[in-house]
Amino acid sequence: MFRRLRRRDGRQGEPVTFAAGAGLVSVRLRDELGNPLAGAEMTLRHKRGPRVFRAVSDDYGLAVVTAATGTYQVTISAGGYREVTHTVDVASGDHTALGEVELRPDASVRLPGPGRWVIDPDHTSIRFVARHIGLSRVHGRFTRFHGSINVGERIENSSIEVVIDAASIDTAAEKRDEHLRSPDFLDVDRFPKIHFFSDRAQRVAGDRWHIDGTLNLRGASRGVRLDASYLGLRSWNGDRLGAIAKAELHREDFTINWQQTLAKGLVVVGSTIELRLDVQAVRGV
Repeated sequence: MFRRLRRRDGRQGEPVTFAAGAGLVSVRLRDELGNPLAGAEMTLRHKRGPRVFRAVSDDYGLAVVTAATGTYQVTISAGGYREVTHTVDVASGDHTALGEVELRPDASVRLPGPGRWVIDPDHTSIRFVARHIGLSRVHGRFTRFHGSINVGERIENSSIEVVIDAASIDTAAEKRDEHLRSPDFLDVDRFPKIHFFSDRAQRVAGDRWHIDGTLNLRGASRGVRLDASYLGLRSWNGDRLGAIAKAELHREDFTINWQQTLAKGLVVVGSTIELRLDVQAVRGV
């Protein structure tokens, strides 16, 4: 049994095969401006059982999931937007199309007011992940850093500055950390500080932002884009804002060219580093 999903140009696409006793649910999501909304999650929860099915919308805002037959509550959510719920009956071999759904901004998520916000190092983490011999991931962090966020009258005109003590790298392995501090990698004696500065922020959709800046690492300055999500404001020992962000760095861009290979050319340390940030900042301290 199969059905055809229609393509964006209105023509029929490739046939979709259904498993026995299953059906298809689809939705096309748009933001408040009518643009396709990528990265939103559609969750189907069975009304009378533990079954849960999920799908994430693609760059065209399309989310498609195959689910076992039954009645489901459908929840559509995305950071910075109000949830939308539906109830659907999934029939064997059938396609239930929810059509186009527009998500509206969540007004309860307030942006920070203008002024200086100081990063709280006790509630902020700067972490990274690197691939090791193509099998596992090595997780590390920097334990000493400081920084601030200067929020402008227009949020897009805000600036961010972070300074990291390169010698504070910590991967929970002393010998490895000593090697990472050496000239093969960070060369902390010559380049004791890692510096990031940005004065360009652009809202993508909902709580998602692109923060473009310059990272100076080991004496080399390169442009870096942070994919950030704004988490909102809270009051606890002062007014606080929260955000998470990630970026992908390439060692060679910063002249970190040390390499060792195993059999068949397998490298010990991968060239791509994933950077992950969890940030809390306190206003006016």
